[in-house]
Amino acid sequence: MSEQTKETEATSSANSQENKAQAVKNQPKEERELVNASPSREDFDWESFESGLNEEDRKEKAELEEMYENTLDELNENEVFKGKVVRITDKEAIVDIDFKSEGVISLNEFRYNPDLKVGDEVEVMVDQREDKNGQLQLSHRKARTLNAWDHVNKANQSGEIVQGNIKARTKGGMIVDVFGIEAFLPGSQIDVKPIRDYEQFVGKNMEFKVVKINPEFKNVVVSHKALIEADIEEQKKEIIGQLEKGQVLQGVVKNITSYGVFVDLGGIDGLIHITDLSWSRINHPNEVVEVDDEINVVILDFDEDKTRIQLGVKQLEAHPWEALDQNIAVGDKIKGKVVVLADYGAFVEVAPGVEGLIHVSEMSWSTHLRSAQDFVQVGDEVEAVVLSIDREERKMSLGMKQLMPDPWTDITSKYPVDSKHTGTVRNFTNFGIFVELEEGVDGLIYISDLSWTQKIKHPSEFCSVGDKLEVVVLELDVEARRLSLGHKQLEDNPWSVYETKYAIGTEHTGNAYNVFDKGAKVRFEDEEIDAFAPARTLDKEDGGRVEQGEDINFKVIEFNKEFKRVVVSHSATYKDEEMKQVKKALENQTQERATLGDLDGLAALKEKMENNE
Repeated sequence: MSEQTKETEATSSANSQENKAQAVKNQPKEERELVNASPSREDFDWESFESGLNEEDRKEKAELEEMYENTLDELNENEVFKGKVVRITDKEAIVDIDFKSEGVISLNEFRYNPDLKVGDEVEVMVDQREDKNGQLQLSHRKARTLNAWDHVNKANQSGEIVQGNIKARTKGGMIVDVFGIEAFLPGSQIDVKPIRDYEQFVGKNMEFKVVKINPEFKNVVVSHKALIEADIEEQKKEIIGQLEKGQVLQGVVKNITSYGVFVDLGGIDGLIHITDLSWSRINHPNEVVEVDDEINVVILDFDEDKTRIQLGVKQLEAHPWEALDQNIAVGDKIKGKVVVLADYGAFVEVAPGVEGLIHVSEMSWSTHLRSAQDFVQVGDEVEAVVLSIDREERKMSLGMKQLMPDPWTDITSKYPVDSKHTGTVRNFTNFGIFVELEEGVDGLIYISDLSWTQKIKHPSEFCSVGDKLEVVVLELDVEARRLSLGHKQLEDNPWSVYETKYAIGTEHTGNAYNVFDKGAKVRFEDEEIDAFAPARTLDKEDGGRVEQGEDINFKVIEFNKEFKRVVVSHSATYKDEEMKQVKKALENQTQERATLGDLDGLAALKEKMENNE
């Protein structure tokens, strides 16, 4: 600080003191005396002067302020307090918690307790110390939730049973209010048996067991099934210990499948197979029982651990075969209803629980075995003849064709040998065709009896299944029920004519339409004649050889009517002249002794002919 500044401040202070002193001198005499009589500044109680309170009042005020500060410290927002409802308005409950002011709680937090009244004690937590109006805001829901988590954790650890109210249906289960916490009840944990109507549980109070807690996500899972299973386990041990084959018990149908029924025997399940539900044949178990039905069952069998129990219902009644009319015998006519179809036959129920089998071969006199569905359908009422009956084995075979006349009874008069008929092609074999002349009467046409001229490798080359075909009866065996038919016999055999026309030694002009190493195939004016010329017979007189497609003369050197075989030769058409010369020379010889020269000439001619061959 500069000297000038210090001097200025000192001058100002001195002037101020002089001004104060001058002001005191200018005061009235009474005031100057009062000032002189008052204590010094150091002894003056300015706090009393400013507050207007004496020392005792100030002390009381300090105590109250200390109490207030301590009270604020005690109102921890994470702590639960006990409070008393002192007043209830339309929307709020006023609660006293021994604080400087009463707290306010929305009535929405007491919806679970519609009977709330003045004087009730409730647990609360501080939600907001002062709102915009300076009002203390409390929360009953927070207090309930905090306490609820303590209760839930204790229940989870101890296995304690808790009470809860099912609030609503949700995906996969139900929402349950437990101690004010919304817990999840899976659908599979409601009961030991499947639940079909979840809505029936909404609003119900039930007992539960806390089975899982996730503190991170504040999730709680409860189970009612766990409580039931505990009781069932005790019942189960008691039931299993008493199980015996043949024992009759009462149970409740728990579940139905296509193969059987599961029955609850009071904590342990048993299975009734579909075949053990009724002596009569059924298509599905629900034709006999429904879920939740109470039924009597008999124990048929169980495993060593008695965990798989086989039950029966039909065994509680006498077997229907025991009630079957004892007078039914082989040959009797009987009526029934088709209950099951198979490819091999049909099962017919002739009395409740008594079935007979009609094999497909007994449905028609036809020898062509077809499916039973071609003759009957499930539900059809049919009449049949008893073919066999075994009461001990409880088996019965029936027949339908026996109700119709056997077509083979007068077969000789209807289909004599050489008679002509029209039939239907039923099926092929490698060796022939089966032709049906009427229901139950079939005949076989061998492939060799289809055509006089065609070379057929398989019957399908000649006709199709279902075609109408003219036939002639060739042979009939009544005992073996066999009928031999022919088709080509309807016409004369053209090879009888060819046998004369193409006799050995006859010459014909033919076409060598196929020439190969071993010879040639030759076709004449009769296309059915397909002749063969060996390679050694294809040489021409001029030294050439027969070419493919060439029309030239051939001589028949072999003819077989049975096997339709014709062998021809071209070289034989001109070599015969040489043979004639040899024959003529021999005929002209006299009985005179031949000279050596003659013999030499004849030998030379023979050698020449052999060389040409």
